[in-house]
Amino acid sequence: MLEAEGIAPAQVIRALIERGAISPGAPLADRQIQPASLDLRLGRKAYRIRASFLPGPGQSVRERLNDVLLHEFSLENGAVLETGCVYLVPLLEGLALPPDILAATNPKSSTGRLDVFTRVIADGVRGFDTVPPGYAGPLWAEVSPRTFPVLVRTGSRLSQVRFRKGSVGLSGDEMRALQEAERLVDTDQPDLRDGISVTVDLAGQGKDKRVGYRAKRHAAVIDVDNVRGYDIEDFWEPVSSRDRKLILDPGEFYILASREAVHVPPDYAAEMVPFDPLVGEFRVHYAGFFDPGFGHAESGGKGSRAVLEVRSHEVPFILEHGQTVGRLVYEKLSARPDTLYGQELGSNYQAQGLKLSKHFRT
Repeated sequence: MLEAEGIAPAQVIRALIERGAISPGAPLADRQIQPASLDLRLGRKAYRIRASFLPGPGQSVRERLNDVLLHEFSLENGAVLETGCVYLVPLLEGLALPPDILAATNPKSSTGRLDVFTRVIADGVRGFDTVPPGYAGPLWAEVSPRTFPVLVRTGSRLSQVRFRKGSVGLSGDEMRALQEAERLVDTDQPDLRDGISVTVDLAGQGKDKRVGYRAKRHAAVIDVDNVRGYDIEDFWEPVSSRDRKLILDPGEFYILASREAVHVPPDYAAEMVPFDPLVGEFRVHYAGFFDPGFGHAESGGKGSRAVLEVRSHEVPFILEHGQTVGRLVYEKLSARPDTLYGQELGSNYQAQGLKLSKHFRT
């Protein structure tokens, strides 16, 4: 199954399903298995709750649900999740993990770019988005749209999961060697402390010096399963910068891009994590994993940028071109996946620059 240490590639995820470590709950959907992750699907019901919670040791999510439940409703024919509300949704997938494999979850890229706050909960856990080795039980998604109300249904995919065995991180020496061999980011002197640094691009594109987009308030509902179904101008306004700076307004949601092109070699996976909460009064929320093959030239991804979902905190904050906003942490796979992120999988963000979620027409 997962004999070597590392992140499970697609073929091992299939083996975990065949051996019962992952219970799909329904027939697998098209492209649900990604090169090093599995998409998680919403179940048949949703619960509007008055507060987020963690079950804690010895307690199930179901047992704690009654303490915060406001009402429940069906997702089988679709339902709208309103902004500012918190929902709990049982997922179709459940787990029966071996004692040496843990699972980590994250929002999908498209989820983050819609500003839908999503995290996964399991029975008895003390933290979100982490499922301990040996866990056997259901999974739940906590969902809270921040900017746009969203239409979801049974089978909608907002989150994804990875499976890890043993030590998967890279040492400083390994990171330096990998950067020299594979050029993980296209800069000659990257900061390799605790991963590899990523900076923001505020140089501007085209005549209008566009650097990103700011979400419009009070926009219409977005169907999360409707790909390329919406006009950009109905939901977003372009943001420009002629001095390579941007003032972030508190409470506003921005889509920006990294200055560097990012490359994830076929034998590795990556995840963006916050750089340092003390470097500024803003928060960059990173959604999704970087699968093997992202930005890989042979998969059609040369020049792929990282998209950044940005919010300021309580005060306006000036963001400057080239400012470090996060770091990429690379992890080893247990084996090379039999499919890579890219055109063969119909991947939506390969070779991307500044790009909104897949729901918008370009």
